[in-house]
Amino acid sequence: MAANQGERVRRRLSTQERREQLLSVGARLFSENPYDDVWIEQVAEIAGVSRGLLYHYFPTKRVFFAAVVERESERMLRMTAAVPGVPVRDQLSTGLDTFLEYVQEHAHGFRAFHRADAAGDQAVRRVYQRALAAQERQILAALEADPEFGPAAVARPELRLAVHGWLAFTTSVCLEWLRRSELSRDQVRELCARALLGVVPD
Repeated sequence: MAANQGERVRRRLSTQERREQLLSVGARLFSENPYDDVWIEQVAEIAGVSRGLLYHYFPTKRVFFAAVVERESERMLRMTAAVPGVPVRDQLSTGLDTFLEYVQEHAHGFRAFHRADAAGDQAVRRVYQRALAAQERQILAALEADPEFGPAAVARPELRLAVHGWLAFTTSVCLEWLRRSELSRDQVRELCARALLGVVPD
């Protein structure tokens, strides 16, 4: 009996665990609803915490949504970081496969991240735009370090524009894939890989 009572006692979450819990709840709500339709009180209710505690971590909805966007951006950057010394063409499929695995496993976060661009709050949109710029820089840095491309190629405006366009294409493909899932992950990976290699100038 005592053991059963002990099992029912909820473990107190650490500060980082509580923050992650709240961000996960927020990612789900923001992925399913427009920014203006999400109330921060909903997050507290679903997470089972007081509004005061939630406001202790995130004083406003703007700060909260920005934290959701930044969290997903950091995840994507970590998961798609280039491997030093390995040619971009050789690691493209592996990197995309890792990214698509993230998209499937963290669909709410991925959708919430890209909903930020439609948020009416300009501060939130700036967070989103900075996150996209960081993704572009990561790809360009990998191309710059690759002897096949190098600094001269990366300095060309058309290559930078191609990378920017490819990120928009990949985002659109992934969001539609999550909605309808008609293609396998392998098929989506090959589609995105061919698209990048097709738009990168020779």
